[in-house]
Amino acid sequence: MVQALQGPSLEERVAQLQELLDSASPQVRQEYQERFDIAWIYHDSALEGVVYSMDELRAAIYDEVVTDPSLIPVYDEIRNHMGAIEMIREMSSRRRFTPNLDVIKKLFAQLAPEELEGKGPPKYRKDMPLHRLYFHEISQPDKISYRMRQLVQWLSDPETKKTMHPVRVASKVHYQLLHIYPFPRHSGKVARLVMNLILMRGGYPPVVIHATERQRYYEALRSGEDATATLVNQALGAAIETAIQYFQEAR
Repeated sequence: MVQALQGPSLEERVAQLQELLDSASPQVRQEYQERFDIAWIYHDSALEGVVYSMDELRAAIYDEVVTDPSLIPVYDEIRNHMGAIEMIREMSSRRRFTPNLDVIKKLFAQLAPEELEGKGPPKYRKDMPLHRLYFHEISQPDKISYRMRQLVQWLSDPETKKTMHPVRVASKVHYQLLHIYPFPRHSGKVARLVMNLILMRGGYPPVVIHATERQRYYEALRSGEDATATLVNQALGAAIETAIQYFQEAR
């Protein structure tokens, strides 16, 4: 019986990508990150039904002066999102670090500073939203605090790291956060940021779920953890292949 040839593993492709990154010039790395950040914010926002133009994204991220006052709310949203991405990049580089409730709340506060009441920490959702993009079951408001504590306790348990692959951990946390739906706004963005923080801590590149996958993404969240993990795995594989191709062509 002839055994089928297997392609390189995920870890091997990540190692190849790291070699390409290490050998790329600072200019090439910067250009890639700028393109990636724009794509990240574009697709992540489009999953929420908000579509920015490339001009809006570039101007908000790279131009300091807003010449049109009517664009200030749009630019603020984009800049807050960029700030949250920069936060998880910084957090991912720390030697000892585990995402906890404070981290999750800080990410929400960065995305929605207007939701802060005075100088205290941001509050969890207090009602069941009637109109929302995600149509899976979400927690009743009085269960949010308990379920959030359960989730971060599971995440920080040494057994979790020993027994589960980092990609699966990231996917599960993302899935659970979206089913808790802790905040009145941006719970989806927070869930994907925390997922990417865990991936980056594990040595993987961040995952961007493309806007074209929007319907499949919603269906996966309704179907269960396995369907969501499959989608995240495929998105991660695609991200790695795209990055490898970019740096190979830039040589």
